[in-house]
Amino acid sequence: MRLLLRTLATAGGLWVAAALIEGVRLDPDRSPLLLVAVALLVGVANATLRPLLALLTLPFVLLTLGLGLLVINAVALAAALWVSARLDLGLTSDGFGPTFLATLVLWAVGAAADAVLGRR
Repeated sequence: MRLLLRTLATAGGLWVAAALIEGVRLDPDRSPLLLVAVALLVGVANATLRPLLALLTLPFVLLTLGLGLLVINAVALAAALWVSARLDLGLTSDGFGPTFLATLVLWAVGAAADAVLGRR
């Protein structure tokens, strides 16, 4: 149940990011279920790419006092958006800048979801 709620929160965060950030586009003609599919892609990218990138860039993360993790999250989101574009799921980004801002929106929505759902 928690995984479903987190996926829905991520889908909501992606929708908010597309609404607020110029450069992150959500095709309005697509089904909202495709947004849930993109949220699942983001979850898979966070579960697989993020730990690997964090390990490989550990000196960078330590040097930036943890702020480098935001860049790692943006890279994982960029990978998920790239797959989304290739599968024609309806969510695209114009580059790393909008993707980085979308990462901040997803972080805020995730923090709100953790406050409501409780942390693991």
